[in-house]
Amino acid sequence: MAGGQERILRGRIRSVQATKKITRAMELIAASRIVKAQQRVSAAVPYSEQITEVVKDLAAAGAASQSPLLAGRDEVRTTAYVVVSADRGLCGGYNAGVQRATEGEIKADVLAGKDYRVVAVGRKADGYFKFRGYRIANSFSGFSDNPTYAIAKEIGQYVIGLFLSGEVDRIELVYTRFISPGSQEVVRRPLVPLERATVEDKPATPPADFEFEPDPTAILDTLLPRYVEARIYAALLNAAASEHAFRQRAMKSATDNAEELIKNLSRIMNRARQDSITTEIMEIVSGAEALSGGSKTVRFIDADPMNDDLTSAGAVAN
Repeated sequence: MAGGQERILRGRIRSVQATKKITRAMELIAASRIVKAQQRVSAAVPYSEQITEVVKDLAAAGAASQSPLLAGRDEVRTTAYVVVSADRGLCGGYNAGVQRATEGEIKADVLAGKDYRVVAVGRKADGYFKFRGYRIANSFSGFSDNPTYAIAKEIGQYVIGLFLSGEVDRIELVYTRFISPGSQEVVRRPLVPLERATVEDKPATPPADFEFEPDPTAILDTLLPRYVEARIYAALLNAAASEHAFRQRAMKSATDNAEELIKNLSRIMNRARQDSITTEIMEIVSGAEALSGGSKTVRFIDADPMNDDLTSAGAVAN
């Protein structure tokens, strides 16, 4: 029995060791990708800031009031949620965070008698909301760990079309913002219509050295979709960096747990081996004692050497 248990434990230890190698490799890969993803987030900041400044200058020139993307609806009946998740798992609570945040908003809308749509970005969000029967307007996947601006443009054009067609009255972006490799947070940001406070905090008169050709309204109508795409692209980059950070922590935790499990299994196996050896020793000792206690020698002593009658002899057993 002990030998069979030892073989089982050896097999489990080998299995855990193989799993540990995989999780350790995934941890190192995720750690190396965090740096690149963080660099991409930082590189996208100047473009986002500059396009925001241009939009503010155009709004200050009087074009904001005529743009459809800045004109909010009097009554918000339907909200579209752009949920940015991962295409793959093994990243801890990364996907669960944005899913729970979106689900909470949807339930609040339903209780308030409002409608909703879900634009799922990433296979995990798509599978989660489809399985639970939520209304999915569209889904985009296959790029979560390495997004491109072309993908952001495709998503931006789709959600802007939803808003301009009147199918939805508001669009919100739900994603995980990357703060540092050890800190990320789930955020919900209004996407369309754009917040006037974001684009109208410039003085009423634009700088004197700015001349707009064509008129500011035409430029703003062309630029605002690019502004929406830039915000989506920044969200995708933040989400990618957060995904790598979550995966690195999850794989490190899995590797540490595998090491601890290997130690515990080795300790149990050593105890089982010691029990087996002790049992074998006890069996040998018991057998030796049984053999030594059961072997007896009988000697006959004749009182009279000349007498052949054994009946007069004393029998002594040793």
